[in-house]
Amino acid sequence: MFIIFIFCSLINLVGWLQNHLIPCPFKALTGIDCPGCGFQRSFIALMQGDLSKSWSLYPPTIPLLFLFITAGLLYKFQFKQRSFTIKILVMVVGNFVMICYLQKMFFS
Repeated sequence: MFIIFIFCSLINLVGWLQNHLIPCPFKALTGIDCPGCGFQRSFIALMQGDLSKSWSLYPPTIPLLFLFITAGLLYKFQFKQRSFTIKILVMVVGNFVMICYLQKMFFS
């Protein structure tokens, strides 16, 4: 019974998210996609379990979610190299975001 409740709640959440996407202010002002354009749609596809669609919409979604979860866990629990680890993760994921953005802007 609990699993059915969770599943139905997830369906309602996904439907609500699809109807309440936040428009990109950068794209509204300039007409050019920003480095984060596509994250919301990609996250919704990931919540629906469609990994390939999520990756095709916005490849950095999974690395960004990994970064957010890891940073949250590192701040919650005491970890000796916390600051260094987060800096490295931010640099790696940030470079991945920019590489994907440049590929989308110049090669697509």
